[in-house]
Amino acid sequence: MFYYDSTILILIPSLIIAGLAQAKVSSSFQKYSRVQSYNNYTGAQVARMLLDHKGLQSVPIELIEGKLSDHYDPRTKTLRLSKDVYYSTSIASIGVAAHETGHAMQDLEKYSPLVIRNSIVPVVNFSSSASWILFIMGIFFSMPRLLSIGIILFSAVVLFQVITLPVEFNASKRALIMLKDNRILYENEIIGAKKVLDAAAMTYVAAALTAISQLIRLILISNRNNN
Repeated sequence: MFYYDSTILILIPSLIIAGLAQAKVSSSFQKYSRVQSYNNYTGAQVARMLLDHKGLQSVPIELIEGKLSDHYDPRTKTLRLSKDVYYSTSIASIGVAAHETGHAMQDLEKYSPLVIRNSIVPVVNFSSSASWILFIMGIFFSMPRLLSIGIILFSAVVLFQVITLPVEFNASKRALIMLKDNRILYENEIIGAKKVLDAAAMTYVAAALTAISQLIRLILISNRNNN
């Protein structure tokens, strides 16, 4: 949400970065979606091979609606792939499928940043909206305590975005190693997959920067109102 006043200028750099990152991931995925892999495996086949190789035969792979909606659900231990990834034999699709498999590996190994992120999801789901409600009420009713509570709650959102960074970077690192070690992609193909995953990672960096900028903005507004 965007409470409007002059401090909104603080958000402009991070919003520009977010827009550029989103454009980059879209263009990279489209580019390497047109490059078919030499081995001609689909994204679903790659995910299944990698999961089975790690002893995760019990993790199902489901088809999900949407574009780039691919994700691993740690609650149900399910890997979900979009149509563009599930059926495609492109380098981009294989890279995305391997990345999501990387999250399953993290879950198996109890990777600390993933455990922390999963544990604070309920808090973040509540605080992401409650923080703004309390903060705006604090402004309208001149109640500094509500402003402070709103800032504390929004800090949970910032923590979530920051802890997401090592989770996503590590999943991409695992993906590239697995694709190379299992000879699913060859060296020149790995380069293309890395470009797709690097572009996707920048969207998480942009999200973290936006959340941090928003937190700084809320603190400035609170200080101004308290004075």
